[in-house]
Amino acid sequence: MERGTDSAPLRVVITGGSGFLGSLLARRVLGAKSLSIGGKVGVLAELTLLDLVPPSADLGADPRVSAVSGELVDALAGLEPMDCIMHLAGVVSGAAEADFDLGMRTNIDATRALLECARRLPTAPVLVFASSLAVFGSDPAVGPVGEVHDDTLPRPQSSYGIQKFIGEQLVADYTRKGFVRGRSVRLMTVSVRPGKPNAAASSFLSGIIREPLAGLPATCPVPPDTEIALSSPQRTIDGILGAAEVDDVAWGSRTAMNLPALTTTPREMAAALDRVTGKPLSDLIEWTEDPSVGAIVGSWPAKFRTDRATALGLEPESSFDDIVRAYITNRVTEDLGVPR
Repeated sequence: MERGTDSAPLRVVITGGSGFLGSLLARRVLGAKSLSIGGKVGVLAELTLLDLVPPSADLGADPRVSAVSGELVDALAGLEPMDCIMHLAGVVSGAAEADFDLGMRTNIDATRALLECARRLPTAPVLVFASSLAVFGSDPAVGPVGEVHDDTLPRPQSSYGIQKFIGEQLVADYTRKGFVRGRSVRLMTVSVRPGKPNAAASSFLSGIIREPLAGLPATCPVPPDTEIALSSPQRTIDGILGAAEVDDVAWGSRTAMNLPALTTTPREMAAALDRVTGKPLSDLIEWTEDPSVGAIVGSWPAKFRTDRATALGLEPESSFDDIVRAYITNRVTEDLGVPR
């Protein structure tokens, strides 16, 4: 995000700013010498992090950071004029499927509340909405999705996917009306995530790498040759920032943009883990199918052609080996007390 020497002050909001991706995004924004937001170049004046819990100590200690904890709808009450809002907060796939009301309240109602708050600001902010590949699915009446292109019709087959697709359409219409400068980006499954497993149906795609590296057993609930579309944490943050940076002409269509994906399988991921470490760590993976997880993950497409993202300079990782290496490096860095 480092461009030019303009000193215009920029104010940025990240919802879900205390989560894994939100924290990575916050550190990238704070570490940039200059920012480009919707084609406007300047320096960060204030970063507001909205989440249910406070941010990590290193983020909270930065004088430019303002942390607001609580439910998103309540936290939005005092939102001041902002140049950019990056909306990452939401309930993940498995949780949205298990608790319909929670998913609707968090993924739709809170998104609508955020858009209404942005609508009341004196100048329309750039708003980046983190959508998901889950907007695509294998419709039983149509058949498998096949390769997804920029103009492939979404057919979500889960509550989470439907909620994200509704969010995309809300962002598009608020943009059409001039209330926000919206950019929806469809994130791929992010691997490898550190920490404990979450309620996402795809959580195992981090667990089968993270747990064996820690000497712990892991379970893969889908067949080993199930094709999966993945993105590393770094490339995912690149995509979110890339959407925020460009001006409206370069962004183009109000339709959501698919971020680049690396297509792989759990079997290939396990092999990469063994290659990178030189150890048979994949022996710690138990291959036990869970039909409920398989039904969700198996409905997602695995192959993407992302010409629109490529035009913005966004590319996928070249191999899962590189993702494993990056995770190990970041884990060592964190063990030494240096935030990622």
